[in-house]
Amino acid sequence: MAYFAVMKCAVVLLLLLVSLGRAQAQTNDVDWGPMLNSAQQWAQENLDDDVLKALQTVDRKQVEGFLQHYQDYLRGDYVLDMAQLREAAQTILPLLDAHEETQPYAAWLRARLDYFEVADDLRVITPAPKPVPNQPTPPTPNPSFKTEEEVWVKKVAPRPWPKGAAEAVPKMKAIFASERVPEALVWLAEVESGFDARAESPAGAYGMFQLMPATAKSYGLSLWPFDERRQLDPATHAAGQHLRRLHGSFKDWRLTVAAYNCGEGTVRRLMQRYKTNSYERIATHLPAETQMYVPKVEATIQLREGLALEDLKVPATAQK
Repeated sequence: MAYFAVMKCAVVLLLLLVSLGRAQAQTNDVDWGPMLNSAQQWAQENLDDDVLKALQTVDRKQVEGFLQHYQDYLRGDYVLDMAQLREAAQTILPLLDAHEETQPYAAWLRARLDYFEVADDLRVITPAPKPVPNQPTPPTPNPSFKTEEEVWVKKVAPRPWPKGAAEAVPKMKAIFASERVPEALVWLAEVESGFDARAESPAGAYGMFQLMPATAKSYGLSLWPFDERRQLDPATHAAGQHLRRLHGSFKDWRLTVAAYNCGEGTVRRLMQRYKTNSYERIATHLPAETQMYVPKVEATIQLREGLALEDLKVPATAQK
């Protein structure tokens, strides 16, 4: 396949994914049809037969549904809806992975495929509410944090260390210790990116720790001409500083991890609304991704370090 044809293929995919990232900050009521039709028409006019054949391996409706529902998922608070996106995500991933230009998006998506799988597991085991005579059946509630935690423990239990973790983890632990952050939290990088520094989200988060541009800049990282979010040392220092600051605000590691994922303001507003300092009390009201993220992080740290989030301690060397 010619280089420029591959580039054009990547452009189509990037337009779709970047549009998703931008729409998150605007509205849930996005009509993806015209955008996809326009991309399809452009592709037919500009791409060669090999590229068109590759694009056609992804069904248009699957792409449209994946983008729309994944957007809803990121902004919504209903976990079980994610189950319907499992097949679409698995279909899109190989196409993203096939081209160097879109592999950063593939790395980001690959680290999140198990969200769809766990949502499917939860859908099966979560009991539906009992019907009330002459009343519409209410929706099945979000599973509790404890239920999600149990599923995630089983999900991550058989996993070997990700590629690159053996080299990265010792360096990251030393940096986190220097930043007065529990060393076990370096396993956030497995959940965020699978230790793949190329990972890039449609919303613009980069690197192993998936730092957003504003967050990275606030901790002194440069985004140009070389993006330090993709460099182990500066990115790990920034992630450690960010976690330390969030924990200083929340005094609880589950709340801290939730805020790392969905933002300090979101967590703070829910704490105020429900008049609580407990993560479990607000868990089912958080964005769906965060509801998945926190128990996945905890299950991963339990697997790798034998520790629960609530048991994490600041490194002794940093307490002196």
